Amino acid sequence: MCFRAHTPRRAALQNLASSSATYQPVRYITKRFHPRFTVNISCASARTRLYHCAHYRPAKLPKRSGSGLFTAVVVFGIAVGGAILFPLLRNTPKYDIEKAASSPPFNPSDFTDSFLVMAPNTPPGRPGTLTPEQESKLREMWTATLRMFGEYELAAADVNGTESPAVSSEASSEKDVKKDKKKSRLNVFKRNKGDKEDKSGSTPSSGTVTPSDISSLSIADDDDKHGQTKQAKAALANMSPDDLRTAFWSMVKLDHPDALLLRFLRARKWDVEKALVMMISTMHWRLEEMHVDDDIIKNGEESALRDSKSSDPKVKKEAEDFLTQLRIGKSYLHGLDGEGRPMCIVRARLHHGGEQSESSLERFTVFTIETARMFLRPPVDTATIIFDMTDFTMANMDYAPVKFMTKCFEANYPESLGTVLVYKAPWVFNAIWNIIRGWLDPVVAGKVHFVKNVDELQKFVPMTQIPAELGGDEKFAYEYPEPVEGENAKMAEEGPRLALQDERAELVKRYLSRILEWVVEGDKGKGLEERRRERDEVAEQLKQNYWKLDPYVRARTLYDRIGLLGEGGAVTFYPKAKVAEKENLPPAQETSPDDLD
Repeated sequence: MCFRAHTPRRAALQNLASSSATYQPVRYITKRFHPRFTVNISCASARTRLYHCAHYRPAKLPKRSGSGLFTAVVVFGIAVGGAILFPLLRNTPKYDIEKAASSPPFNPSDFTDSFLVMAPNTPPGRPGTLTPEQESKLREMWTATLRMFGEYELAAADVNGTESPAVSSEASSEKDVKKDKKKSRLNVFKRNKGDKEDKSGSTPSSGTVTPSDISSLSIADDDDKHGQTKQAKAALANMSPDDLRTAFWSMVKLDHPDALLLRFLRARKWDVEKALVMMISTMHWRLEEMHVDDDIIKNGEESALRDSKSSDPKVKKEAEDFLTQLRIGKSYLHGLDGEGRPMCIVRARLHHGGEQSESSLERFTVFTIETARMFLRPPVDTATIIFDMTDFTMANMDYAPVKFMTKCFEANYPESLGTVLVYKAPWVFNAIWNIIRGWLDPVVAGKVHFVKNVDELQKFVPMTQIPAELGGDEKFAYEYPEPVEGENAKMAEEGPRLALQDERAELVKRYLSRILEWVVEGDKGKGLEERRRERDEVAEQLKQNYWKLDPYVRARTLYDRIGLLGEGGAVTFYPKAKVAEKENLPPAQETSPDDLD
């Protein structure tokens, strides 16, 4: 509105001019923001009040809409609503569900307990299904690994029929030996001008090129969101070759050694340097940070039960927090999905931030992942996680454990996650998912599927294998059996343990000799199939040795106590179903002495 005084008629102005009148405009604002101007004209004889209403529009100010704030609020609301509703409207889960429904059901008979038998439907990139290019990458990876252990040069000299100075020189001091070992560990990945011009010292006879100095080992920041280069260099600086070797073979456990290296290669798209960084970082994480094998697996539940009665408040708190998660069944392992993968069911409603310490949450997570590894059988080498979001509220959301779990699967347990099913997620979780998805590697994010009901869930898991609490037909209710005193008595028997460890050490030497022969000689003499069969034979012996050694190095878990994981690694995924089948069998026919020969 512009300010404009009312102009009286000319006759009236002439009359006013001849008098002693005063002109006083006064502004009154109405509800519609149309100012009304009142003009008081005073004179000695009379008082006149004139009115005029006009729009107030200053000529030099821009036009402003009175609805600007309202429009901004509406646009913001639409944007937020779109962000929340987008996960519900996207078509990716629908496509994945249809794809899962079209895939053939897994037959449990496809499992094999032997590396000597090629399992049906073995995925690509595994032992026995490698292309020639992938075989070459595996060979390069083994070459770099052996250099890191300080074994390549010595063994290569032995294979070539020459005596190694480091072995034959008795005059070398212990200090010189350690120096040589450190040098052999660091000389794996150096790419300098000399190496480019002359690669004869770092190239096996078949022509496979392996860089020679690990001191310059690094990967781009874009590929290193978990800081693995820094961890790998810390491991090489602070861990001896023997420590690295021990960490590697303790990580192998019941796996095929080739399969373990192939996990890292597949995770890093067959880039040997990136895969080696990842593997070294993982070994450092297991040995120095989480103490996976010398604490979590070795001490287990019985040790936690003892610590829960400790007089040390900190020790008692950590143990109680760990056991609490087991007792309430915050997550548990049970059954197989439609592709034969072991399932881990996570009941999100049972978690409340701050109830357990962060370290106990991490311990419980690693404990569960390591236990799940015990159930993997070729051709299956991944697991499925079902997040049961029934009755989930914001009080159950805790970003720290999610970040740790994400790091575990992306950085320390590569190629171990098959699929993630988010079951019955409420609408409030959609905004949370938008945040979590930003943390995930695109490959991992692509494995996450939302299923709204049991009908969609059975596209991934047969109805007979879905636990009843999720709406399925599997009559399973989680119950935690407390540790039994003395269940880990074998771990105190030093004699049998040392004997089995010595046997394992000999098998490791035999396996490495097969690898070194392959690395040094290449395609000469034996073919790839023959060399692979030789490694498979020793890998099978290593696996059998592990299950003999298992009671002496791994504390019993609830899955051992309920019979899911049996002696010698026997797995019974549905023990109750098998018992029921036995009960329904016709009684055995009685025999008399006359029937016997």
